[in-house]
Amino acid sequence: MLEPQRSASVEVKRSVHCVTLVLNRPEKLNPLDRHTVALLLSHVRELEADPSVGTVVLTGAGRAFSAGGDLDGYVGLYQDPPAFRLFLETFHALLAAMESSEKIYIAAVNGACVAGGLELMLACDLVLACASARIGDGHLNFAQLPGAGGSQRLPRAIGCLRAKHLILTGQMWTAEQSLLAGLVSEVVPDGELEARCEALAAQLATRSAATLRGAKVLVNEAMTSSREAGLLFELDYVHRYATTHPDAMEGLLAFSQKRQPVYQKR
Repeated sequence: MLEPQRSASVEVKRSVHCVTLVLNRPEKLNPLDRHTVALLLSHVRELEADPSVGTVVLTGAGRAFSAGGDLDGYVGLYQDPPAFRLFLETFHALLAAMESSEKIYIAAVNGACVAGGLELMLACDLVLACASARIGDGHLNFAQLPGAGGSQRLPRAIGCLRAKHLILTGQMWTAEQSLLAGLVSEVVPDGELEARCEALAAQLATRSAATLRGAKVLVNEAMTSSREAGLLFELDYVHRYATTHPDAMEGLLAFSQKRQPVYQKR
């Protein structure tokens, strides 16, 4: 049973296999204002220091994952350039911390996911969307630009032409369109998103923590380096892991001895 801990605009829920961070201003469609972004970063850093947590789920309360930034709040921020710069840097730090984390981050897109919400989603390792979810960029609808990495992560996720189309038109894609484009990894029937995330987190918990971490590192490297550099990085990383980490040998022995493996704890 999930036990919520209320903390302003972010609610923290803990279960056996994961921690869920819930954006919790449903009446405003869960805006990513500077307070919420700073709070998310604080939670992410706390979780990074907790070895008992392997999977973190991000979702929203109500009918939205997040409809993006606080446009009303931007009026004041734009007139205070240092404060706006700090907000952008904090948002960037949050997404970088998620990507570089040893944890697996799952975006559970429960409804509208737009602009900053899309940027938050793109920093996750897995994206599950309910069937009724709608996903888009939307910045240009209000003469804004993606400033939390959307212009860089989106083309890497779905290709340059599709990214430009989504950004330039402000179009909202259905969950199925997003799946076909490679923007989400799985579509889940409405009402089953939380249970599916729990089941996925339970499945991940049976894996070697070292291999989950390694797979994330290797795939992320492919997105930021040249093919040649990535192949060399993979060669070195896999050689080091296979010849030094006990889980690599344990997996082989468990297979040959027809038993369940016992992997090292985090």
